[in-house]
Formats: sequence, C-alpha cells, structure tokens
Amino acid sequence: MADEANRMAFIEIQSRMIETTGKLKQVQNQMRTKEGERKRAYLTREELSQLSDDTNTYKSIGRKNVSVLSKYFVGYSIPAIDLVVQVSKEYLEKQMAEIENNLRELLQQDPGLAHQIMSMSVM
Repeated sequence: MADEANRMAFIEIQSRMIETTGKLKQVQNQMRTKEGERKRAYLTREELSQLSDDTNTYKSIGRKNVSVLSKYFVGYSIPAIDLVVQVSKEYLEKQMAEIENNLRELLQQDPGLAHQIMSMSVM
C-alpha cells in the first residue's frame, strides 16, 4: 500500500516537474526575445542619436507609418514587462528546486521506488 502511495506521489511530482519545465522554457524564450528587442532598440537609438533633434523619423505600426520626432524615439526605455518576465523566471526556478527536493526526499524515503520507476514504461 505504501508502495502505491509513493508511486502516486512520484507521478504527481513528475507531472509538476514537466509543467514547470515547460513554463520555465517559455519564460526563457520570452527573455531571449526581449533581449533581441533591446539590442535592436539600442542600435536604432545609436543611429538616431546622430540625427538632429528636428529630424522626423518613422516607426512602423501595422501597415502604416507614423511620424515620430526622433527625440521621443531616442528616449526609449526598457519596458516593465522585462521585470515581470524576470520575476516569473525566478519564481519558476524556485518552484523547480522545490519539486526536485520533493523528488529527492521521496526517493530517499523509499529506495525501491527508484527501481520501480526505472522499470515503468514511458507513457
């Protein structure tokens, strides 16, 4: 009976680990995307800084171009979304560490479970 309870606990932990790993990968992809956007914005700002302040510049919005004064575009700041993504990543990393600790404790509690798990077929 205890073996079945441990097996069910393992399946639950495994499910949480798979879900958290997927979320963590999504956040890491968002961070890579934001880093690319930040680099493009930096390069654009560098190019625009060479223009005089009265030069009109254009930014594509959908299928239309909108006139924007360069001093406003040059004033680009990092969006707050970067902070949200970083906080999400840190939260998911802590959650993953907790899941790993739970799994480690479960396997230490029932060493025979590791052998049973290894013999289980992959779903």
